[in-house]
Amino acid sequence: MSRPAAERRADLVALYHQARGCTLCPLSQTRTQVVFGNGNADADLMFVGEAPGFNEDAQGIPFVGRAGRLLDELLAEQGLDRTQVFTANVIKCRPPDNRDPQPEEIEACRPYLERQIELIEPRVICTLGNFATKLLTASPRGITQVHGVAQEHELAGRSVSVYPIFHPAAALRTPRVKEQLREDLARLPALLAAARAPSTLQAVPGAGPQQQAEDDQMGLFGS
Repeated sequence: MSRPAAERRADLVALYHQARGCTLCPLSQTRTQVVFGNGNADADLMFVGEAPGFNEDAQGIPFVGRAGRLLDELLAEQGLDRTQVFTANVIKCRPPDNRDPQPEEIEACRPYLERQIELIEPRVICTLGNFATKLLTASPRGITQVHGVAQEHELAGRSVSVYPIFHPAAALRTPRVKEQLREDLARLPALLAAARAPSTLQAVPGAGPQQQAEDDQMGLFGS
């Protein structure tokens, strides 16, 4: 049974403060700041990318560089924006020179992502690229094989539709991938509608002043 949204949001803020002081892997020594995630704390739709880049490390918010702007543009084409979704990454700290995340870094950060999923309770998770897709589907199959087709998985004790799509950074490099990403995102509204159908959504109750200040600090929105 779902807990009240206000309680889950408070726990999400507590998790954010915990993550800010994390020293579980060597990336804690090279990051500027932890990039926890941001958006709607009670979102039906969650995006999970790979790792923060330069701009994200500087600002502490995921997807604020060129790839993030492209994602915003393509979401707008489907009538969606960041206030309606939650965005996060597999790992919360930028790898040096934007190299790929290492297995030990992914394992160190996995509990944070799993707890985010547990607290936000998304109905659909869009995995952006290989790292997020392989982690959340527990499969070695790459994004080119599985993109654009929803999969049902149990995550954080709940059944969730995992929808793999190309990472917008790859779309910036290759026009063909950009068109595939656009086509896959065009199926998202119907997927969300189907995921929402069994029950009526509840709005997030208003937060008190102290809670709201913490929400604002981490770029957190209610419904």
